Amino acid sequence: MSAPVTRRPETCLPGDAQGPVLEGVGVPEGLSARVPAEQRGPGRGRDDVRLMVSRGTEVSHHAFRELPGQLRAGDVLVVNTSATLAAAVTGRVGAEGGGESVVVHFSTWGDDGRWAVELRDVDPRGATRPRAGGPGGLVVRLPGGARLVLEEPLVPGAARLWWGRADTAVPALLARYGRPIRYGYTERDQPLAAYQTVFALPSPDGAGSAEMPSAGRPFTAGLVAELVSRGVQFAPLTLHTGVASAEAHEPPYPERFEVPATTAWLVNAAKAGGGRLVAVGTTAVRALESAADEKGVVRAAAGWTDLVVTRTRGVRVVDGLLTGLHEPEASHLLMLEAIAGRTALRRAYTEALRELYLWHEFGDVHLILPEQAPHGAHCLSNSR
Repeated sequence: MSAPVTRRPETCLPGDAQGPVLEGVGVPEGLSARVPAEQRGPGRGRDDVRLMVSRGTEVSHHAFRELPGQLRAGDVLVVNTSATLAAAVTGRVGAEGGGESVVVHFSTWGDDGRWAVELRDVDPRGATRPRAGGPGGLVVRLPGGARLVLEEPLVPGAARLWWGRADTAVPALLARYGRPIRYGYTERDQPLAAYQTVFALPSPDGAGSAEMPSAGRPFTAGLVAELVSRGVQFAPLTLHTGVASAEAHEPPYPERFEVPATTAWLVNAAKAGGGRLVAVGTTAVRALESAADEKGVVRAAAGWTDLVVTRTRGVRVVDGLLTGLHEPEASHLLMLEAIAGRTALRRAYTEALRELYLWHEFGDVHLILPEQAPHGAHCLSNSR
C-alpha cells in the first residue's frame, strides 16, 4: 500500500483566507546562503550563524552559540533524527544509448516499495530546473543498468511528483550513485556530510529524508552538551521529509513519521511541569502535532501524516519553534503563523531583512518563543 495522498485544505479554510502571511515582503537574491557557514571563512563552524529571537513582537539578535541563554531548565527541544539521503541521481529518458539527461529526486518511499519521485531538467550551472513529470509508463534509465518506470501522479491531476517503481534497491542505488539535492541558490555541490545534522541516525531499512531537516544543522556536539548541562532536555522523533516544492511552494505531502513512547512520556511530563516544548524545525512540529490528541496529550505513534498546521487548526503541544527563514510564498509560514501570530511574524521578517539575515538550509535561524510560558495545550483563535 502506498502513502495516502489526501491532504488537509491548507489555504481555503475560513480563518486562513486572508492573503499571504508575508504579503508584500520580498527576499533579495543576495540573501541566499550559498555555502555552509563553516566554509565562509577560516576557523568557522556550523554554529557560526545568527539567531533571531521572537517573543511576541519583541525581536532580539544573537549568535547561535547564545541559544542556551535563551532557554531555561525544564525546556525540551524536540529534534528530528532522520538522516539525509543522497537523493538526486542523474538518468536518461528516450532512445537507448542516448536520450535526454534528467535528474531524479527520490522523495518518499511508499509502503508498496514504490518511490514518489520528481524529474528535473539539468541546469548548466550544476543545479536543476523544474519539469513536468510523466507520462505514465515513462522509463528512466539509471546508473548501473537500473530502470525506473513512472506509474501515476502522487496526487491525481498534479504533475510534479509521480509514483515510480525501480527494478533495484533504491537505498543502495542512492548510496552508490546519489548526491544531495541541490537548488540553484547554492554555489556548488556539497558532500552528503554537509547535509547531516548532529541528531541524524541511519534507518535500518535505508529510509531517510530527501532534504535535510535543516533547523538542526547549526547544532554541534559541544552546544548540545552545554544545553543538557543547563537542564534543557532533548526529545527525539523521526519524520522523513520529502522533496520540497522549491518553485511552486505547494503544501507538504504525506510523510512517514514516528514518535517513540519515551518521547511522548518526556513531552507530557515536561508540559505537566511547566516546561516549554520547542520544536527544532517544522518537521518536528508536524510529527509531534500528529501524535497529539485534541487536549495536547502526546502518545506514541508511527505511520503517515498528512497534517498541515494552519492558523485555524492551531498547535496543541508546541510552545516554540526553531526554524530557518522561509520565502514569503512558502506554505511553512502557515505553521509559523499558528505559533507566533501574523503580526509577530511580519515584525520578525521585517527585522530579518533589515539585518540582512541569510535564507535557506545553510542560512541563519529564527527562534520563536512565547511571551510567557503557557500551561497546557493551546489552539489559537482567529483574533491573532
